Amino acid sequence: APTILNFNAVRVEDLGDPYCRGLSNILAEKGYLCVSMDYPCYGLRKKPDEPESLLRCWRHRIDHGKTDFIDDLNSRTSQVLDYLIEQGYTDPQRVAACGRSSGGFTALHFAASDERGKCVAALAPVTDLAVLQEFEGAGQHPAVRALALIEQAGNLAGRDVWIVIGDRDHRVGTDAAISVAQKAWQISTEKNLKTNLE
Repeated sequence: APTILNFNAVRVEDLGDPYCRGLSNILAEKGYLCVSMDYPCYGLRKKPDEPESLLRCWRHRIDHGKTDFIDDLNSRTSQVLDYLIEQGYTDPQRVAACGRSSGGFTALHFAASDERGKCVAALAPVTDLAVLQEFEGAGQHPAVRALALIEQAGNLAGRDVWIVIGDRDHRVGTDAAISVAQKAWQISTEKNLKTNLE
């Protein structure tokens, strides 16, 4: 089946709530397999001594030298995708990722890390942690700079990417999101790669 990797901060116990499964329910009725991944710092992936807020927890990890949480999520997601393909659940040519806010951030990172992510939909995505109030004062930290999605624009080139954001989103950064889209489009054009990027 075509498969949607849904990156949203949903705990296992939330999956019973129809509101939390809204998009997945609609897509499942159309034959899609919908998969939800645990975030770093959320659900079973949060350690007891870490802040409750997802983004404050990410900042906490970076401040304490634990900077591989996105790489870890990408690796776990790729392993899940390997399993779904091997077991015949997922069509490897029809894999998409989606997410909102920090979920858009992780969906874009996954698509950039695994070429099987053919397309991605990011709704009001975080694209640069340095824009967030939780990362005030950490904008020049090497891990924060490395996680900025502008650094992944080349890996998004040639993909179908749909980014939706308000024209004055000061929370996650309209300008940063536009910059990522423009850079991915520019690289796609330079490499003569077919892409749909909106």
